[in-house]
Amino acid sequence: MEAHAIEFKDVWKVFGTNSKFDLANIQRDDLSKAALLEKHGCVAAVAGVSFKVEAGEIFCVMGLSGSGKSTLVRHVNRLIKPSAGQIIVGGEDINRKSENEMRELRARTMGMVFQNVALLPHRTVRDNVALSLELRKASVRQRYEIAEEKLELVQLAGWGDRYPDELSGGMKQRVGLARALAADPAILLMDEPFSALDPLIRRDLQDEFKALSTKLGKTTLFITHDLDEAVRLGHQIGVMKDGKMLQIGSADDILGNPKDPYVERFVQGSSRLKLLKAESVMLPLTEFASVGDGMALADAPRLSLDTPIKEMLDLSHRHGNLPLVVVDAGGVDVGIVTASLLLRGVHDRI
Repeated sequence: MEAHAIEFKDVWKVFGTNSKFDLANIQRDDLSKAALLEKHGCVAAVAGVSFKVEAGEIFCVMGLSGSGKSTLVRHVNRLIKPSAGQIIVGGEDINRKSENEMRELRARTMGMVFQNVALLPHRTVRDNVALSLELRKASVRQRYEIAEEKLELVQLAGWGDRYPDELSGGMKQRVGLARALAADPAILLMDEPFSALDPLIRRDLQDEFKALSTKLGKTTLFITHDLDEAVRLGHQIGVMKDGKMLQIGSADDILGNPKDPYVERFVQGSSRLKLLKAESVMLPLTEFASVGDGMALADAPRLSLDTPIKEMLDLSHRHGNLPLVVVDAGGVDVGIVTASLLLRGVHDRI
């Protein structure tokens, strides 16, 4: 399925008995959360938020508990309706859709994974994954074939006959992701799906999810309270507080150039070295013209564009004076990383 973009245009969600009556005043006054509650008796869970998730990218919304990030993501599939503003999905304003149209949109275009994956305990893993296809009246053969395909995709081939109580926490999250992928949605909505897992399992799932997202080209709105997770996964990151989107940018922008005192405090103590990837330090292959480089490159180790700093340092140490060759997604040599380029990259981010 072709990926869709998601766009929020000045979206507000106000909870409280006076919220509709006072919305114009609320928008005008720009009060703090506490002042809004005292003056108007209501809470703005989302306050004038505007941003766009480009088709095929992972957009991480980051914030602490109560920041409005989970309320925000539930606007995309209209589990929550906005008090004001527009949510555009695939070029269409979902506020204008009927309930039947929204059910169809949720069933065919969107997949959602929550922190609590809520597998049905009386159904096998295969039947849990195939649930959306069953609701769409797909044949037993078709839905089981797709379920097995998605289980293999999330590295759970052979587990289809098991039941949820036989799985670890990480495996349950994989089943939840497979279930979301079974209907081949253009959009994935991820609400802190890995936050309850142990750190090692969490990192493994983050890596697996990023690889899957790149492979499948899904548009993903990913909610997290973890800065490291946002940096690890997000093409773009938005930082929320009290319902407002304080800053949007790449991981480099957020860590290196915070534009709000809260964002600055949020990222304080987080090293920019974690952002150092092969793509950002390499010398393009066309500029590498030292004597004998052809012989050196034939034996040099290959690494991907997103190889992190620690792995590059390890490879450089093990292979001595050999350069590291960077390859693109198709395996074509595109750049060179030398020890001096690594040192320069580290220096620039200290």
